[in-house]
Amino acid sequence: MPDRGGGPTGPRIRAGRPSRRVRTLLMTLGVLAVLGMAFTMFSGFWTNWLWYRSVKYSSVFTTTLFTKTGLFFVFGLLMAAAVGFNIWIAHRMRPPLSAMSMEQQNLDRYRMGIAPYKKWLLFGITALVGLVAGASASSQWRTWLMWVNGVPFGQKDPQFHLDVSFYAFDLPWYRFLLGFGFAATILSLIAAALTHYLYGGLRITSPGARATAAATGHLSVLLGVFVALKAVAYWLDRYGLAVKSSDFKATDNWTGLRYVDANAYLPAKTILFCIAVICALLFFATLWRRTWQLPMIGFGLMVLSAILIGGLYPAIVQKFQVQPNEQAKEAPYVEKNLKATREAYGIDGTQVTEYSGKSSTTDKTKLRDDVDDTASIRIMDPNIVSPTFQQLQQIRNYYAFPTNLDVDRYTKDGKAQDTVIGLRELNLNGIPKNNWINDHFRYTHGYGVVAAKGTEADSEGRPVFTESDLPSTGDLGTYQQRVYYGEKTTTYSIVGGPQKEIDYSDDNGEKTTSYQGDSGVSLSNPINRAAYAVAFGEPQILYSGAIGDGSRILYNRTPKERVEAVAPWLTIDGDAYPAVVDGKIQWIVDAYTTTNGYPYASRTTLGDTTADSLTATNNSRAVVAQQNQVNYIRNSVKATVDAYTGDVTLYQWDTKDPVLKTWMKAFPGTVKARTAIPSSLMDHLRYPQDLFKVQRELLTRYHVKDAQTFLSGSEVWQVPDEPTNKSGDAVPPYYLSMKMPDQKEQAFSLTTTFTPNGRDNLSAFMAVDSEPGTSDYGKIRILKLPTNTTVNGPKQVQSQFNSEQDIAESIKLLKGGDSDVEYGNLLTVPLDGGLLYVEPVYVRGGGLKYPLLRKVLVTYGGATAFEDTLDEALNKVFGAEASTTPPPDESTTTPPTSANPTVQEALSDAQKAFDAGQEALKKGDWQAYGEAQKDLQDALRRAEDAQAKAGGTGGSGGGSGASPSPSASPSVSPSAAPSAGPSSG
Repeated sequence: MPDRGGGPTGPRIRAGRPSRRVRTLLMTLGVLAVLGMAFTMFSGFWTNWLWYRSVKYSSVFTTTLFTKTGLFFVFGLLMAAAVGFNIWIAHRMRPPLSAMSMEQQNLDRYRMGIAPYKKWLLFGITALVGLVAGASASSQWRTWLMWVNGVPFGQKDPQFHLDVSFYAFDLPWYRFLLGFGFAATILSLIAAALTHYLYGGLRITSPGARATAAATGHLSVLLGVFVALKAVAYWLDRYGLAVKSSDFKATDNWTGLRYVDANAYLPAKTILFCIAVICALLFFATLWRRTWQLPMIGFGLMVLSAILIGGLYPAIVQKFQVQPNEQAKEAPYVEKNLKATREAYGIDGTQVTEYSGKSSTTDKTKLRDDVDDTASIRIMDPNIVSPTFQQLQQIRNYYAFPTNLDVDRYTKDGKAQDTVIGLRELNLNGIPKNNWINDHFRYTHGYGVVAAKGTEADSEGRPVFTESDLPSTGDLGTYQQRVYYGEKTTTYSIVGGPQKEIDYSDDNGEKTTSYQGDSGVSLSNPINRAAYAVAFGEPQILYSGAIGDGSRILYNRTPKERVEAVAPWLTIDGDAYPAVVDGKIQWIVDAYTTTNGYPYASRTTLGDTTADSLTATNNSRAVVAQQNQVNYIRNSVKATVDAYTGDVTLYQWDTKDPVLKTWMKAFPGTVKARTAIPSSLMDHLRYPQDLFKVQRELLTRYHVKDAQTFLSGSEVWQVPDEPTNKSGDAVPPYYLSMKMPDQKEQAFSLTTTFTPNGRDNLSAFMAVDSEPGTSDYGKIRILKLPTNTTVNGPKQVQSQFNSEQDIAESIKLLKGGDSDVEYGNLLTVPLDGGLLYVEPVYVRGGGLKYPLLRKVLVTYGGATAFEDTLDEALNKVFGAEASTTPPPDESTTTPPTSANPTVQEALSDAQKAFDAGQEALKKGDWQAYGEAQKDLQDALRRAEDAQAKAGGTGGSGGGSGASPSPSASPSVSPSAAPSAGPSSG
């Protein structure tokens, strides 16, 4: 034998063993890995806790955490106990080894192999199933909180006469418990069967009995429990029919019982329940009879009954009783669905009025005067003029406006004015140089509000700003202008420390500031810094010298995500909008409570129902819970987010909503009473768009109350497609101050139109009163047009605009050169029995990169006008001027000229080219007109280049590539050039 110390095998044995140093290194790495994973998990928990504490909603975090943790441990332990107990019972009931057959002797090596680890194996199996079950149960925290805090609706379903809360709050929890019971029983049955087989209680190939008496009794009890749970499932299925969705030709996502449900499925479920109870008792009886003969016969009978009674019988009833006389059979159930659906979506109070669609007044002057009295027609389209705001009021590249601006109303001289408003938010893509310090320390916030009158444009087609410049000044008074929280603020910022922030720039250069609010989380604590370094994957947070005493980290900065975080039980509207309230910029966010458990109310998918031409191009406008199916919705909460401090405040809006009351019980103190809403904030609240879109989609079918008409489908409407493009997306609703025929004065309203299904003529006009604090707020009014005559719908009106020769020629001229024509919102206004359509037309072209209002299209009673201003178009359509026409607001039409001589010279050349083009257009000299347009573009380009160089440090420069600032425009601005020909004709 070779020597162990020096022979050939000795060194190999020592080489095959890891040295003490390697073992120590591996152990150290393992410990560090475990510590790293533990700290990563801790950092996520810790940063969440710090954030919720910073926004003063720590109770939401703790309630949610304790609920999830409690459900995890309770149901995890129950599952582990159920499976572990049955494995233990099966092991205890194993037959003696002497009685083992040859089959079992072959399994002996497996038993011997696991014998030393039986306890650990049992612990591992139970721990694994417990963890999986606990994780699944913790996701049901909403279901648990709604069940334990449920508030009665005070309404009963028409079939079982149970309160709606049973279906909304109780039934989902019972179904979860039932599912958990099935899972525990099946896993226990599998585990017990395997244990019995391993230890000889079950035999597959051995002669004689296939199972011992103990195994037979044990497994029979588990099968009995399974069948008993199936009996409970049959009983709950009876109630589930009231909230069951099915295909029905009358409507998509039909919910509730139909004739076949009430007369076939319901009795079938009751019969199957009785059979399942008897079958379960037969399984339990094997404890005494020790045979599976009767239980298996009972189980077979239950399966056969499920096929015949639960499947075949309802099909026969549907085929031979319902289909031959469907309308008569289904009518009573349709009436229940109509009533429940209208109640669940808040459309039961909709006022439907017949409307002729044709004017009967012959006094044109009166009609012309009635226009101003009926509506404040908004010609500034918030979805078109954002680039105009951007170019005229961006000031610096690192500011930006949202793609779609918002419409609000502000009072001046005692009169409410529809206003287009947007915030000058931070745009990190426009900062001079992107790096970690610039992106997160120096450029941290936007600055100021920009607002313009919705009903006016200046002589150049630009908005008439009521709040503008930097810092912003105007009608809104003094307010905190810094915007640390906004729709475009999607990254974190670290503020308040040694690193100064860029505030804004003026003629004297850049101003700096340091955040003075108490928002965000302090980074003075090294543990906090380490936690955020891990959570954000940014190690510089841990050691950067730019962070010191007073440094705070701001994140979760968009209004929607802040409200969603502090109230995870709410569904957030897709459009948050800003308002200046009591010296602060407040984001106003509408939020909804929903459920899909309202009996008999048809379901709708929020993402599909709220989609339109705006959400198709702007994802931030999409409703958060895009694929949520609901059949009950309420705008129960109005929330605000302070743009400077980030403070989130939730106000109860719907004081009768039982779903909100349930959540307020679950999270006490998180929602303030409606009476706490300040009157200054109340002035800016409005009816939310997403709720309106859900309601208008339902009203395409549910405006009828007669079951026979509903089933025939003869009165089905549709939301028309956007008429100004070929996208095929639904037209968005529009905010507009107007009055319906039964109203005495104008009210801020949200409006839309309907067309018949598959056709383009108008079938109805719908408006909802959006004036908060009034008795009519939320009242839906529908003007239903006669079906025996045709009134042009939006698409037909747009086609009429485009097909009229004079208008088509003018549009063609507007598109001359490299100009683009953009159509604004096509507004519909009921007027004296007829319908007035108004559409602003914008031109973006020449050297300008933003749209300007150039024309207004108006049609009424078959007459159409295409003029430079709204007043001119209305005068032409009605053939009369208004009795009292207010003087135009020229306060911002002629900005001061620039002192830059190069810009002034270029703009002077542009003016000459503009005049030359005008002369050529009058003479019909198209060659000269084209040359003038080229000269105009060249002059504007030179002005643009000169202004871009000069605007790098000035306070009025635009963004890179921006057109000359309006402050550099001559007395007759060449911004009119793109529409030179037609605008003067």
